[in-house]
Amino acid sequence: MANVHGRVTFVSLDGDDLSTYARNVEFTRKADVHDVTTFGNTAHRRAGGLLDGSASIEGVYDSTAGTGPQAVLSPLLGQTVELIYRPEGTGTTRPERTVDVVVGEYVETSPVADMVTWSVALDFDGAVDLTAQA
Repeated sequence: MANVHGRVTFVSLDGDDLSTYARNVEFTRKADVHDVTTFGNTAHRRAGGLLDGSASIEGVYDSTAGTGPQAVLSPLLGQTVELIYRPEGTGTTRPERTVDVVVGEYVETSPVADMVTWSVALDFDGAVDLTAQA
């Protein structure tokens, strides 16, 4: 088994590289599950449905005007943009997940004894393209 360290992860939103500001990416794919149990069954029966998913990115706040997370993410609220996620970093044949997402929520957190952080919640809009980088 080959392990991959998270420090090489690449993530971009609407063409803006957020990797240098991010410290965690959660990329969730799921499917609808329908209960199709009918009379006479002694256990639930299920059928798969439409695919769905979401992602979240979080990191340490950076006040760099024009390029920091707040400057990049706030204008994207409510917009549909492209998310590119590379869990093994950038490089030929490494996996890449590309999907359109709706930017649903941007949060800043200011704890009294720690650094200001940010997070963004994204809902998938369509299918995920799972390809290797060229």
